[in-house]
Amino acid sequence: MTPGDRERYSRQILFPGIGEEGQERLLEARVAIVGCGALGSFQAGSLARAGVGFLTVIDRDYVETSNLQRQWLFEEEDAAQALPKAAAAERRIASINSGVRVRGVIADLTPANIEDLLGDSVLILDGTDNFETRYLVNDYSVAAGKPWVHGAALGSYGLAMPVVPGRAACYACLYPEPPAGPQPTCETAGVLNAITSAVASLQVAAALRILVEGHDAAPLRLTTLDVWDLAIRNFAVPPPDPQCRACGKRRFTYLEGRERPPISLCGRNAVQIHQRARPLDLQELKARLAPLGEVRANDFALRFFPQPYEITVFADGRAIIKGTTDVGLARSLYARYLGS
Repeated sequence: MTPGDRERYSRQILFPGIGEEGQERLLEARVAIVGCGALGSFQAGSLARAGVGFLTVIDRDYVETSNLQRQWLFEEEDAAQALPKAAAAERRIASINSGVRVRGVIADLTPANIEDLLGDSVLILDGTDNFETRYLVNDYSVAAGKPWVHGAALGSYGLAMPVVPGRAACYACLYPEPPAGPQPTCETAGVLNAITSAVASLQVAAALRILVEGHDAAPLRLTTLDVWDLAIRNFAVPPPDPQCRACGKRRFTYLEGRERPPISLCGRNAVQIHQRARPLDLQELKARLAPLGEVRANDFALRFFPQPYEITVFADGRAIIKGTTDVGLARSLYARYLGS
């Protein structure tokens, strides 16, 4: 630790739970954040300020104006440029703490790339917006014996829970199946930025304790809170369930690719089309689409506006078609403008 580090993190070092040795562990730690929306953006900024040395930030989406109310790393210019969240986060964190190494990954987390993206991290933070990705992270966590910290927020209500394989129930123990039927989302039910920051703060606190004191240190409790009613509840997480698909029977169906993430984006009036292993030249695509309508492009993504739709295309061939939840129509639009 340098003299500059001691000054920068002096108030954190004074905290008995961390101290100088704990700060040194944080400076060497590698953490992955899956999803960089309301929860993940706060987590990334907070961990960077705390001096966690290596951050991998994974997100498939781009910044929109409606994100700015609760997504802590982004600015109006990011939304105007429709920058991918992972790229905007990487740039912003570099200005917050130049001593932190951060890798922004513009991608879905999938069974095919999860080891490459999470393999060098000692801890995973949940900033996702869908159950399928959480089940995938949980499968990977249990299989690799690597802890993660779950979090979720909607309206004024949220929850946070560390998951440490072998010590207590995993996510699949508590939620064997995703809920059936349409679920409320931030777009349909709204969300307060106070609840997203509160939940993310609990996740960061659990992460710091695990990083400083080890896997056996984290209090394994599920915390729920409603910031509108100022209500907080805390529950001990039960022991692992021997009948659990993941940690009991070690059947990792999401990790093995038997379950796939939904193609309709949660609450977004949008559909994501995957065309993996199909890299695109975005400048060439811009020139091809320009005669057909408005096109905007940056180094990371291209936006095309064939009214009444909006198509955002990434360099890996993935596209988000906004303005419909009809998968068939979205595939048709993709084929029409990008090829089948």
